[in-house]
Amino acid sequence: MVIAGSSGLIGTSLVPALRQARHEVIRLVRTRPKAPDERIWDPDAGTFDEGALDGADAVVNLCGAGLGDKRWTPQRKRHLVYSRTRPTSVLARAVAERGVPVLVNGSGVGYYGDCGDRIVTESTPAGTGFLANLCRRWEAATEPATGVRVVRIRSGLVLSPSGGLLGSLKPLFACMLGGRLGDGRQYMPWISLDDEVAAIRFAVENPDISGPVNLTGPAPVTNAEFTGTLGEVLGRPAPWMVPAFALRAVLGEFADEGALAGQRALPTVLEQHGFTFQHPSVDAALAAAVAA
Repeated sequence: MVIAGSSGLIGTSLVPALRQARHEVIRLVRTRPKAPDERIWDPDAGTFDEGALDGADAVVNLCGAGLGDKRWTPQRKRHLVYSRTRPTSVLARAVAERGVPVLVNGSGVGYYGDCGDRIVTESTPAGTGFLANLCRRWEAATEPATGVRVVRIRSGLVLSPSGGLLGSLKPLFACMLGGRLGDGRQYMPWISLDDEVAAIRFAVENPDISGPVNLTGPAPVTNAEFTGTLGEVLGRPAPWMVPAFALRAVLGEFADEGALAGQRALPTVLEQHGFTFQHPSVDAALAAAVAA
């Protein structure tokens, strides 16, 4: 199995999990290989090390710059799109040309736009806004993978003990500065890191799964519920509210599409195919992440 984007939050946990499940893993890297399992590739040029994909039974693509790392200037937006669509289109063509049977490609629940309290599943059409358009273009970049089983994983907010969303929130709660964002009514489609990794492996190994798959926990909660639960798990109250205008001042456009928007997304496809969540509630997911 070949992994692109293996150095990120999800990839660093996915690789050992796949190896524990007795998959041989090759990691695509963009600098000179430093380990026997690394092969160099250049998505800008569309080139790979000779034989990098030979014999691969699947490719998992997790490439993409961080959405909330910097303010969304026009240049940053172009980079967010390019860092996803270019590697995806290169890999989609490569798996088709080299006869790799499966491509599992990243995407996000941002595909649905801001949904309020409306439940969304994989059959829900795309929403509006920059994030929704980014996800549409990201998924469309898999189209050259003709004759390949393509799974488009629409990930939610991954709860990891070592970074991501909780890496940003835990210091605030430790200083008694935790609280809801805006009115707190926006839904947070969370998923534990363990379940994210297990769901990707499940998608790779299950030949009946293709197309979009929501990688979210089975019980989405509002931001107010999430922050209240996190405060309880950490033993820190979360009485504060960060007003929308303050978020916009700090985060710019990302505030309205990221922090203040939400999706009440359900993992319908996973559940229809018998996937079992290790952490089916946000309480369990947060407790596991904090304890790790």
